[in-house]
Amino acid sequence: MAVSTEAGAKTSTYDTGEAMCPYRMVLEHVTSRWGVLVLIELLERPYRFSELRRAIGRVSEKMLTQTLQTLERDGLVHRDAKPVIPPRVDYSLTDLGREAAEQVRGLAMWTERRMGEVQKARETYDARRSGS
Repeated sequence: MAVSTEAGAKTSTYDTGEAMCPYRMVLEHVTSRWGVLVLIELLERPYRFSELRRAIGRVSEKMLTQTLQTLERDGLVHRDAKPVIPPRVDYSLTDLGREAAEQVRGLAMWTERRMGEVQKARETYDARRSGS
């Protein structure tokens, strides 16, 4: 699958059909369950790890660590480790991460606005499937 603009011009030379396509991988990182929540939360301000974990809720330490490392590797999150005792690490968005987070937040806001319509569609679908 080639990624296209509205005018139909290709915007990417990556083959998104390939499992290891870099484009697809970044998209998966940004739109993953925890990636979305991390990006949206970091739009507000920088967070320490424990603060971010509490703000997101129900994410394991391991999953949050993996998500932050992945987003940091992709250049979306900045990790600032301060050489103090006890150690202090702050996470914030890079400019690239802020841009991605704003896009993800837009999708999240659309989802919230349209949830009633989605729920009605689900109920209609389920009723048809069950023969009611």
